[in-house]
Amino acid sequence: MLWERPKTIFDNLGGFNDMAASEGTRMDPSEYIAHHLQNFSTARQTSIFDIRVWNLDTLFWSIVCGLAAIFILHLAARKATSGVPGRFQCAIEMLVEMVEDQSKSMIHGTRTFIAPLALTVFVWVALMNALDFIPVDFPGRVIDWLGLSGPISHHRIVPTADLNGTLGIALGVFVLMIYYNFKIKGAGGFVHELLSAPFGAHPLLWIPNLALNIIEFVAKTVSLGMRLFGNMYAGELLFLLIALLGSIWSFGADTTVLGFIGHVIAGSVWAIFHILIVLLQAFIFMMLTLVYIGQAQDTH
Repeated sequence: MLWERPKTIFDNLGGFNDMAASEGTRMDPSEYIAHHLQNFSTARQTSIFDIRVWNLDTLFWSIVCGLAAIFILHLAARKATSGVPGRFQCAIEMLVEMVEDQSKSMIHGTRTFIAPLALTVFVWVALMNALDFIPVDFPGRVIDWLGLSGPISHHRIVPTADLNGTLGIALGVFVLMIYYNFKIKGAGGFVHELLSAPFGAHPLLWIPNLALNIIEFVAKTVSLGMRLFGNMYAGELLFLLIALLGSIWSFGADTTVLGFIGHVIAGSVWAIFHILIVLLQAFIFMMLTLVYIGQAQDTH
């Protein structure tokens, strides 16, 4: 896993998070934020890349949102009618038309798989992003209510605010890029393109061409995942800071009307603005997926 240093599910049986559960012990603001930014993981991370670490909360909510996206699209297809559409069917039809128009402008070959893929990616990423609207302390309250505060002391509910989640989706797009390069150009054509573009097919230029093409594929994959992660992580962090405005009395500060009003106003304004971010980031991810797959079908 990447980026963070989560505690293990065994280390969390007692210790840091028990400060929030035990009476008379309070976390300060920095501990509060650090606690909410840690994942429920299988092992303690000891390096930047550690394959032993699995963020179980990211996996769980990614799968849940993926199944929800499939269910929503399946329900829309099953209830589609040629008569006057209802609100739900109308919304899905507008979404399908938007994705179809974008795919037509970028994909010059068959779109029987790519257009539905783009639609699924948009709905899936939008649902994962939308989990950011759930109050930051609500998952912890539910865990305490279920009596699981011991084994599950950390839980992050937004998969796209975890770099491992966004890079995982980006790697899926990378696999599709490679697949369509082989499918459209053939193995020989793809290898020829890697060695001859962009400088030319002279044997002395093969190594520079190959190096640049490898860098391009890596840059596309990393930037695709980092862009989504950066925006959603920043949004999650702002929600935590706003939550602190409404909980200043928990940290020994003076409880004033300013704290309550600041929390309500700031939280409401940011939540409304965040609706745009949630949908915009899903749209950008979908568009870049179409762009990268469309480029795989072009020849130099």
